[in-house]
Amino acid sequence: MWRRIYMLLLLVRLWFALSPSYLHPDENFQGPEVIAGQIFDYPVRLTWEFTSEHPIRSVFPLWPVYGLPMLLLRWLWIGNGNDGEIPPIAVFWTLRVLMFVVSFVLEDGAIQELVESRHRAAAALLVASSYVTWTFQTHTFSNSIETLVVLWSLVHIDRILKAPASRSSLSASAAVGILAVFGVFNRITFPAFLLIPGLQLIPHFLKKPLSFVAMAASGLLALLIAISLDTSFYTPHSITWSDLFLHPVVTPLNNLKYNISPANLAQHGLHPRYQHVLVNLPLLIGPAVALLFAKPHRSRRLYSAMSGTFVLSIFQHQEARFLLPVVPLLLSSVRLPKNPTYRNVWVGAWVCFNATLGLLMGVYHQGGIVPAQVFMSNQPDATQAIWWKTYMPPIWLLDGKNEVLRTEDVASMEGGALFEKLEGLATCDTPADRRNREYLKESNGTYLIAPLSSTWLDPFLDNKGLDGLRFREVWRHSSHLNLDDLDWAEDGFWPTLTRVVGRRGLAAWRVTKSCGRRGKKK
Repeated sequence: MWRRIYMLLLLVRLWFALSPSYLHPDENFQGPEVIAGQIFDYPVRLTWEFTSEHPIRSVFPLWPVYGLPMLLLRWLWIGNGNDGEIPPIAVFWTLRVLMFVVSFVLEDGAIQELVESRHRAAAALLVASSYVTWTFQTHTFSNSIETLVVLWSLVHIDRILKAPASRSSLSASAAVGILAVFGVFNRITFPAFLLIPGLQLIPHFLKKPLSFVAMAASGLLALLIAISLDTSFYTPHSITWSDLFLHPVVTPLNNLKYNISPANLAQHGLHPRYQHVLVNLPLLIGPAVALLFAKPHRSRRLYSAMSGTFVLSIFQHQEARFLLPVVPLLLSSVRLPKNPTYRNVWVGAWVCFNATLGLLMGVYHQGGIVPAQVFMSNQPDATQAIWWKTYMPPIWLLDGKNEVLRTEDVASMEGGALFEKLEGLATCDTPADRRNREYLKESNGTYLIAPLSSTWLDPFLDNKGLDGLRFREVWRHSSHLNLDDLDWAEDGFWPTLTRVVGRRGLAAWRVTKSCGRRGKKK
C-alpha cells in the first residue's frame, strides 16, 4: 500500500516541478543564468555576488549540476540538425525535470540507505509528501543541492563507520573528501550539518589512518580543481600557474569574510536568532515539529539537523530555505503517534498543511514571472520593460530579445515615482496602438509588468482621453500571488487578503502617451 502512495506522491512532485512558480530570484541568478551565459549566446545579468572585487559565489558546483546537462542538451539539439540556439525556456524546463530526477534518485535513495528497514516506509512517505520536496527540491537552488550533498555525505560516513574491521573504507573516505569540498564551494553553511558526524569519524581515522589519507588526498584534488575553475572564471585573461598560486580566487573564504560582517548582513535583513527555530522550522515542516518532542529516533541524521540549525542560528540573516537540508533529516527521524486517533488527526493536519503550502509555493508564488518573460521574448516592438512589485525577472529567458529590450526592476518604487518614470519612457500613441495588435509593428514599445493586486494603478487603467498615460493590457497570467504586497497594518487583515488573493494575477500593459500634449496625473 505504501508503495502505491509513494508512486502517487512522485507524480505530485513531477507536477509541481513543471509548474512555473518562482520561489526566489536566487534559483536563477545563483545558478542557471550564470552557466547559460557561458554555454549559450544568451545575454545574462550577473549579480553582485559574481561581479564584486572579491566574488563570493563559486562556479565549481555549477558546472556538474547545470553545465553538463546544458552541454548535453546543446549537443542533442545540434545533432538533430537544428539551427540556432536552443530556446531558453526549453533549457529552463529541462533543468526542472533534472531537479525532479535528482531529488527522486539522490534524496529518496539516501533516505532508503540511511533509515533502518523497519522505519524506512514511514520516512520515505514523510519526505515524499513534504511540500518542501515538491517545490524547493525541484527548483534550482544551491540550498537544494546542499540538501543532497549533506545526505550523501552522511551515507558515506555511515558506510565508513559500519564497515567491518577487515575493510579500510578507502572509497567511502575519498567520497567524503570530494563531497566536503563540493559542499563548501556550493554553500559555506555546509560544514554546520556535518559538525557532529564529522567528529564521529575521528576514532575511525585514528585506527585506520589510510582512510584519512584517502579523504585528504581526494579533498585536496577537488580543492585544486575548484580553485582553478573559479580563478579562471574570475580572471579576465588566461590563467597561468603563477595566477593560481599567487592570486587564487577562493570564493568560500570571500563568502565567509562577507557573512561574518554584521554590516553586510544588515543589507540583506537581520532576524532574531530564534527565527530559524521558532519561525522557519515550523514553516518548513509544520505539524512534524510536534513529533520532535515525542522521542524521535536518535541518529546521525537528527544530530546533523540539530548542529546545522544551531550553527545557522548564530548568524542573524535567517531565511527559511537555509534550513532545507534539515527537512529530510528531521522527517526521517520522527515517530508517528502510536494511538490511532492521534495518528489520524496528525496525518490529516500533515496533508492539509502540505497541500496548502504546496499550492501556494509551488503554483501561485510569483507564478507569472517565467510565463511573462516568455511573452516578452515574443513581443517584436518591446524595447522597455518595467517590472513593478515583483521579483527580479531572469533575463536569460528572453531568448536574445534582451539585446534590444531593456529590463528594469523597480519592485519597491513608490507609485508617484513609477508614474513619472513611465511618462519619460512611454512611446507616442498612434492609430496602430488603438487597432487590434497593430502596435506590434511599431519599432519601440514600453511595457509595465505588475501584479493585479496593485490597486494604485486602478485610477489610470481606464484612461481613454487625450491627456495622460494610456495602459493597454496585452497579457495576463492568473496563477500569480505577490506575498510581498501584504500590508496588514495599513489595510487590515481581511481587505489585504481580499486584495492579494482575490485579485491574484500578473499582467502586462503596453504604455503610451499623447505626444505634443502635456500629460497630467489624475
